[in-house]
Amino acid sequence: MIELKNVSKIYSLGEQEVAALNDVSLKIGKGELTCVVGPSGAGKSTLLHLIGCLDTPTRGEVLFDGKSVGTLKDEELSVLRRDRIGFVFQFFNLLPTLTAEENIALPRLIAGSRLEEVKEQVERLLDLVGMKGRRHHKPDQLSGGELQRIAIARALVNDPLVVLADEPTGNLDTANGEAVISLLRRISGQGTSVVVATHNAELKSVGDRTITLLDGRLESSDAGGGRLASDAVGRG
Repeated sequence: MIELKNVSKIYSLGEQEVAALNDVSLKIGKGELTCVVGPSGAGKSTLLHLIGCLDTPTRGEVLFDGKSVGTLKDEELSVLRRDRIGFVFQFFNLLPTLTAEENIALPRLIAGSRLEEVKEQVERLLDLVGMKGRRHHKPDQLSGGELQRIAIARALVNDPLVVLADEPTGNLDTANGEAVISLLRRISGQGTSVVVATHNAELKSVGDRTITLLDGRLESSDAGGGRLASDAVGRG
């Protein structure tokens, strides 16, 4: 579904060039939970930005459903990001003046829908993330774990093909972090691809596959502890 072919991202710092990613090739399949691990500065966020069409590669090609992202016009890219890709961030990025259900509905409202038209979808997502009882609460009335669950529901409101989560447990305690990862696991089990970037190597045991980056290079791509690893054991 998503493929990177020999992708590099080079940044210029004065006269010096820095390779945030260097000749990375990989594929992300439908319903796959992929964990991208590596130390700070390894290129994890850059990889997510390229997959999410928030940035363009210096060299190489990114394909989404077989179509090269580089051939799309700005308006087409905006629609792709809005309708096919969900984003989850470390710092939640919820609007403080909106309620939980309004924050979830926001991408649909921006696209021109009315709140009444998306009520059923928002209700389903509130139920999915276990937040039906907090629908009228604003962000300052919610815990960190609750904020992240609302952010995940918002990422799902357009029924995206892929959800990209950049350090989604970085600001959470262990219990809430485990709950968020369990939720992402469940989402991938329903057919949505999920890519999680994290410096927490322990999370690789929950993914179908683990991609390890080091200094912008793809060091390894291994089956994790999820469905792919289980399948591999069954085939052995």
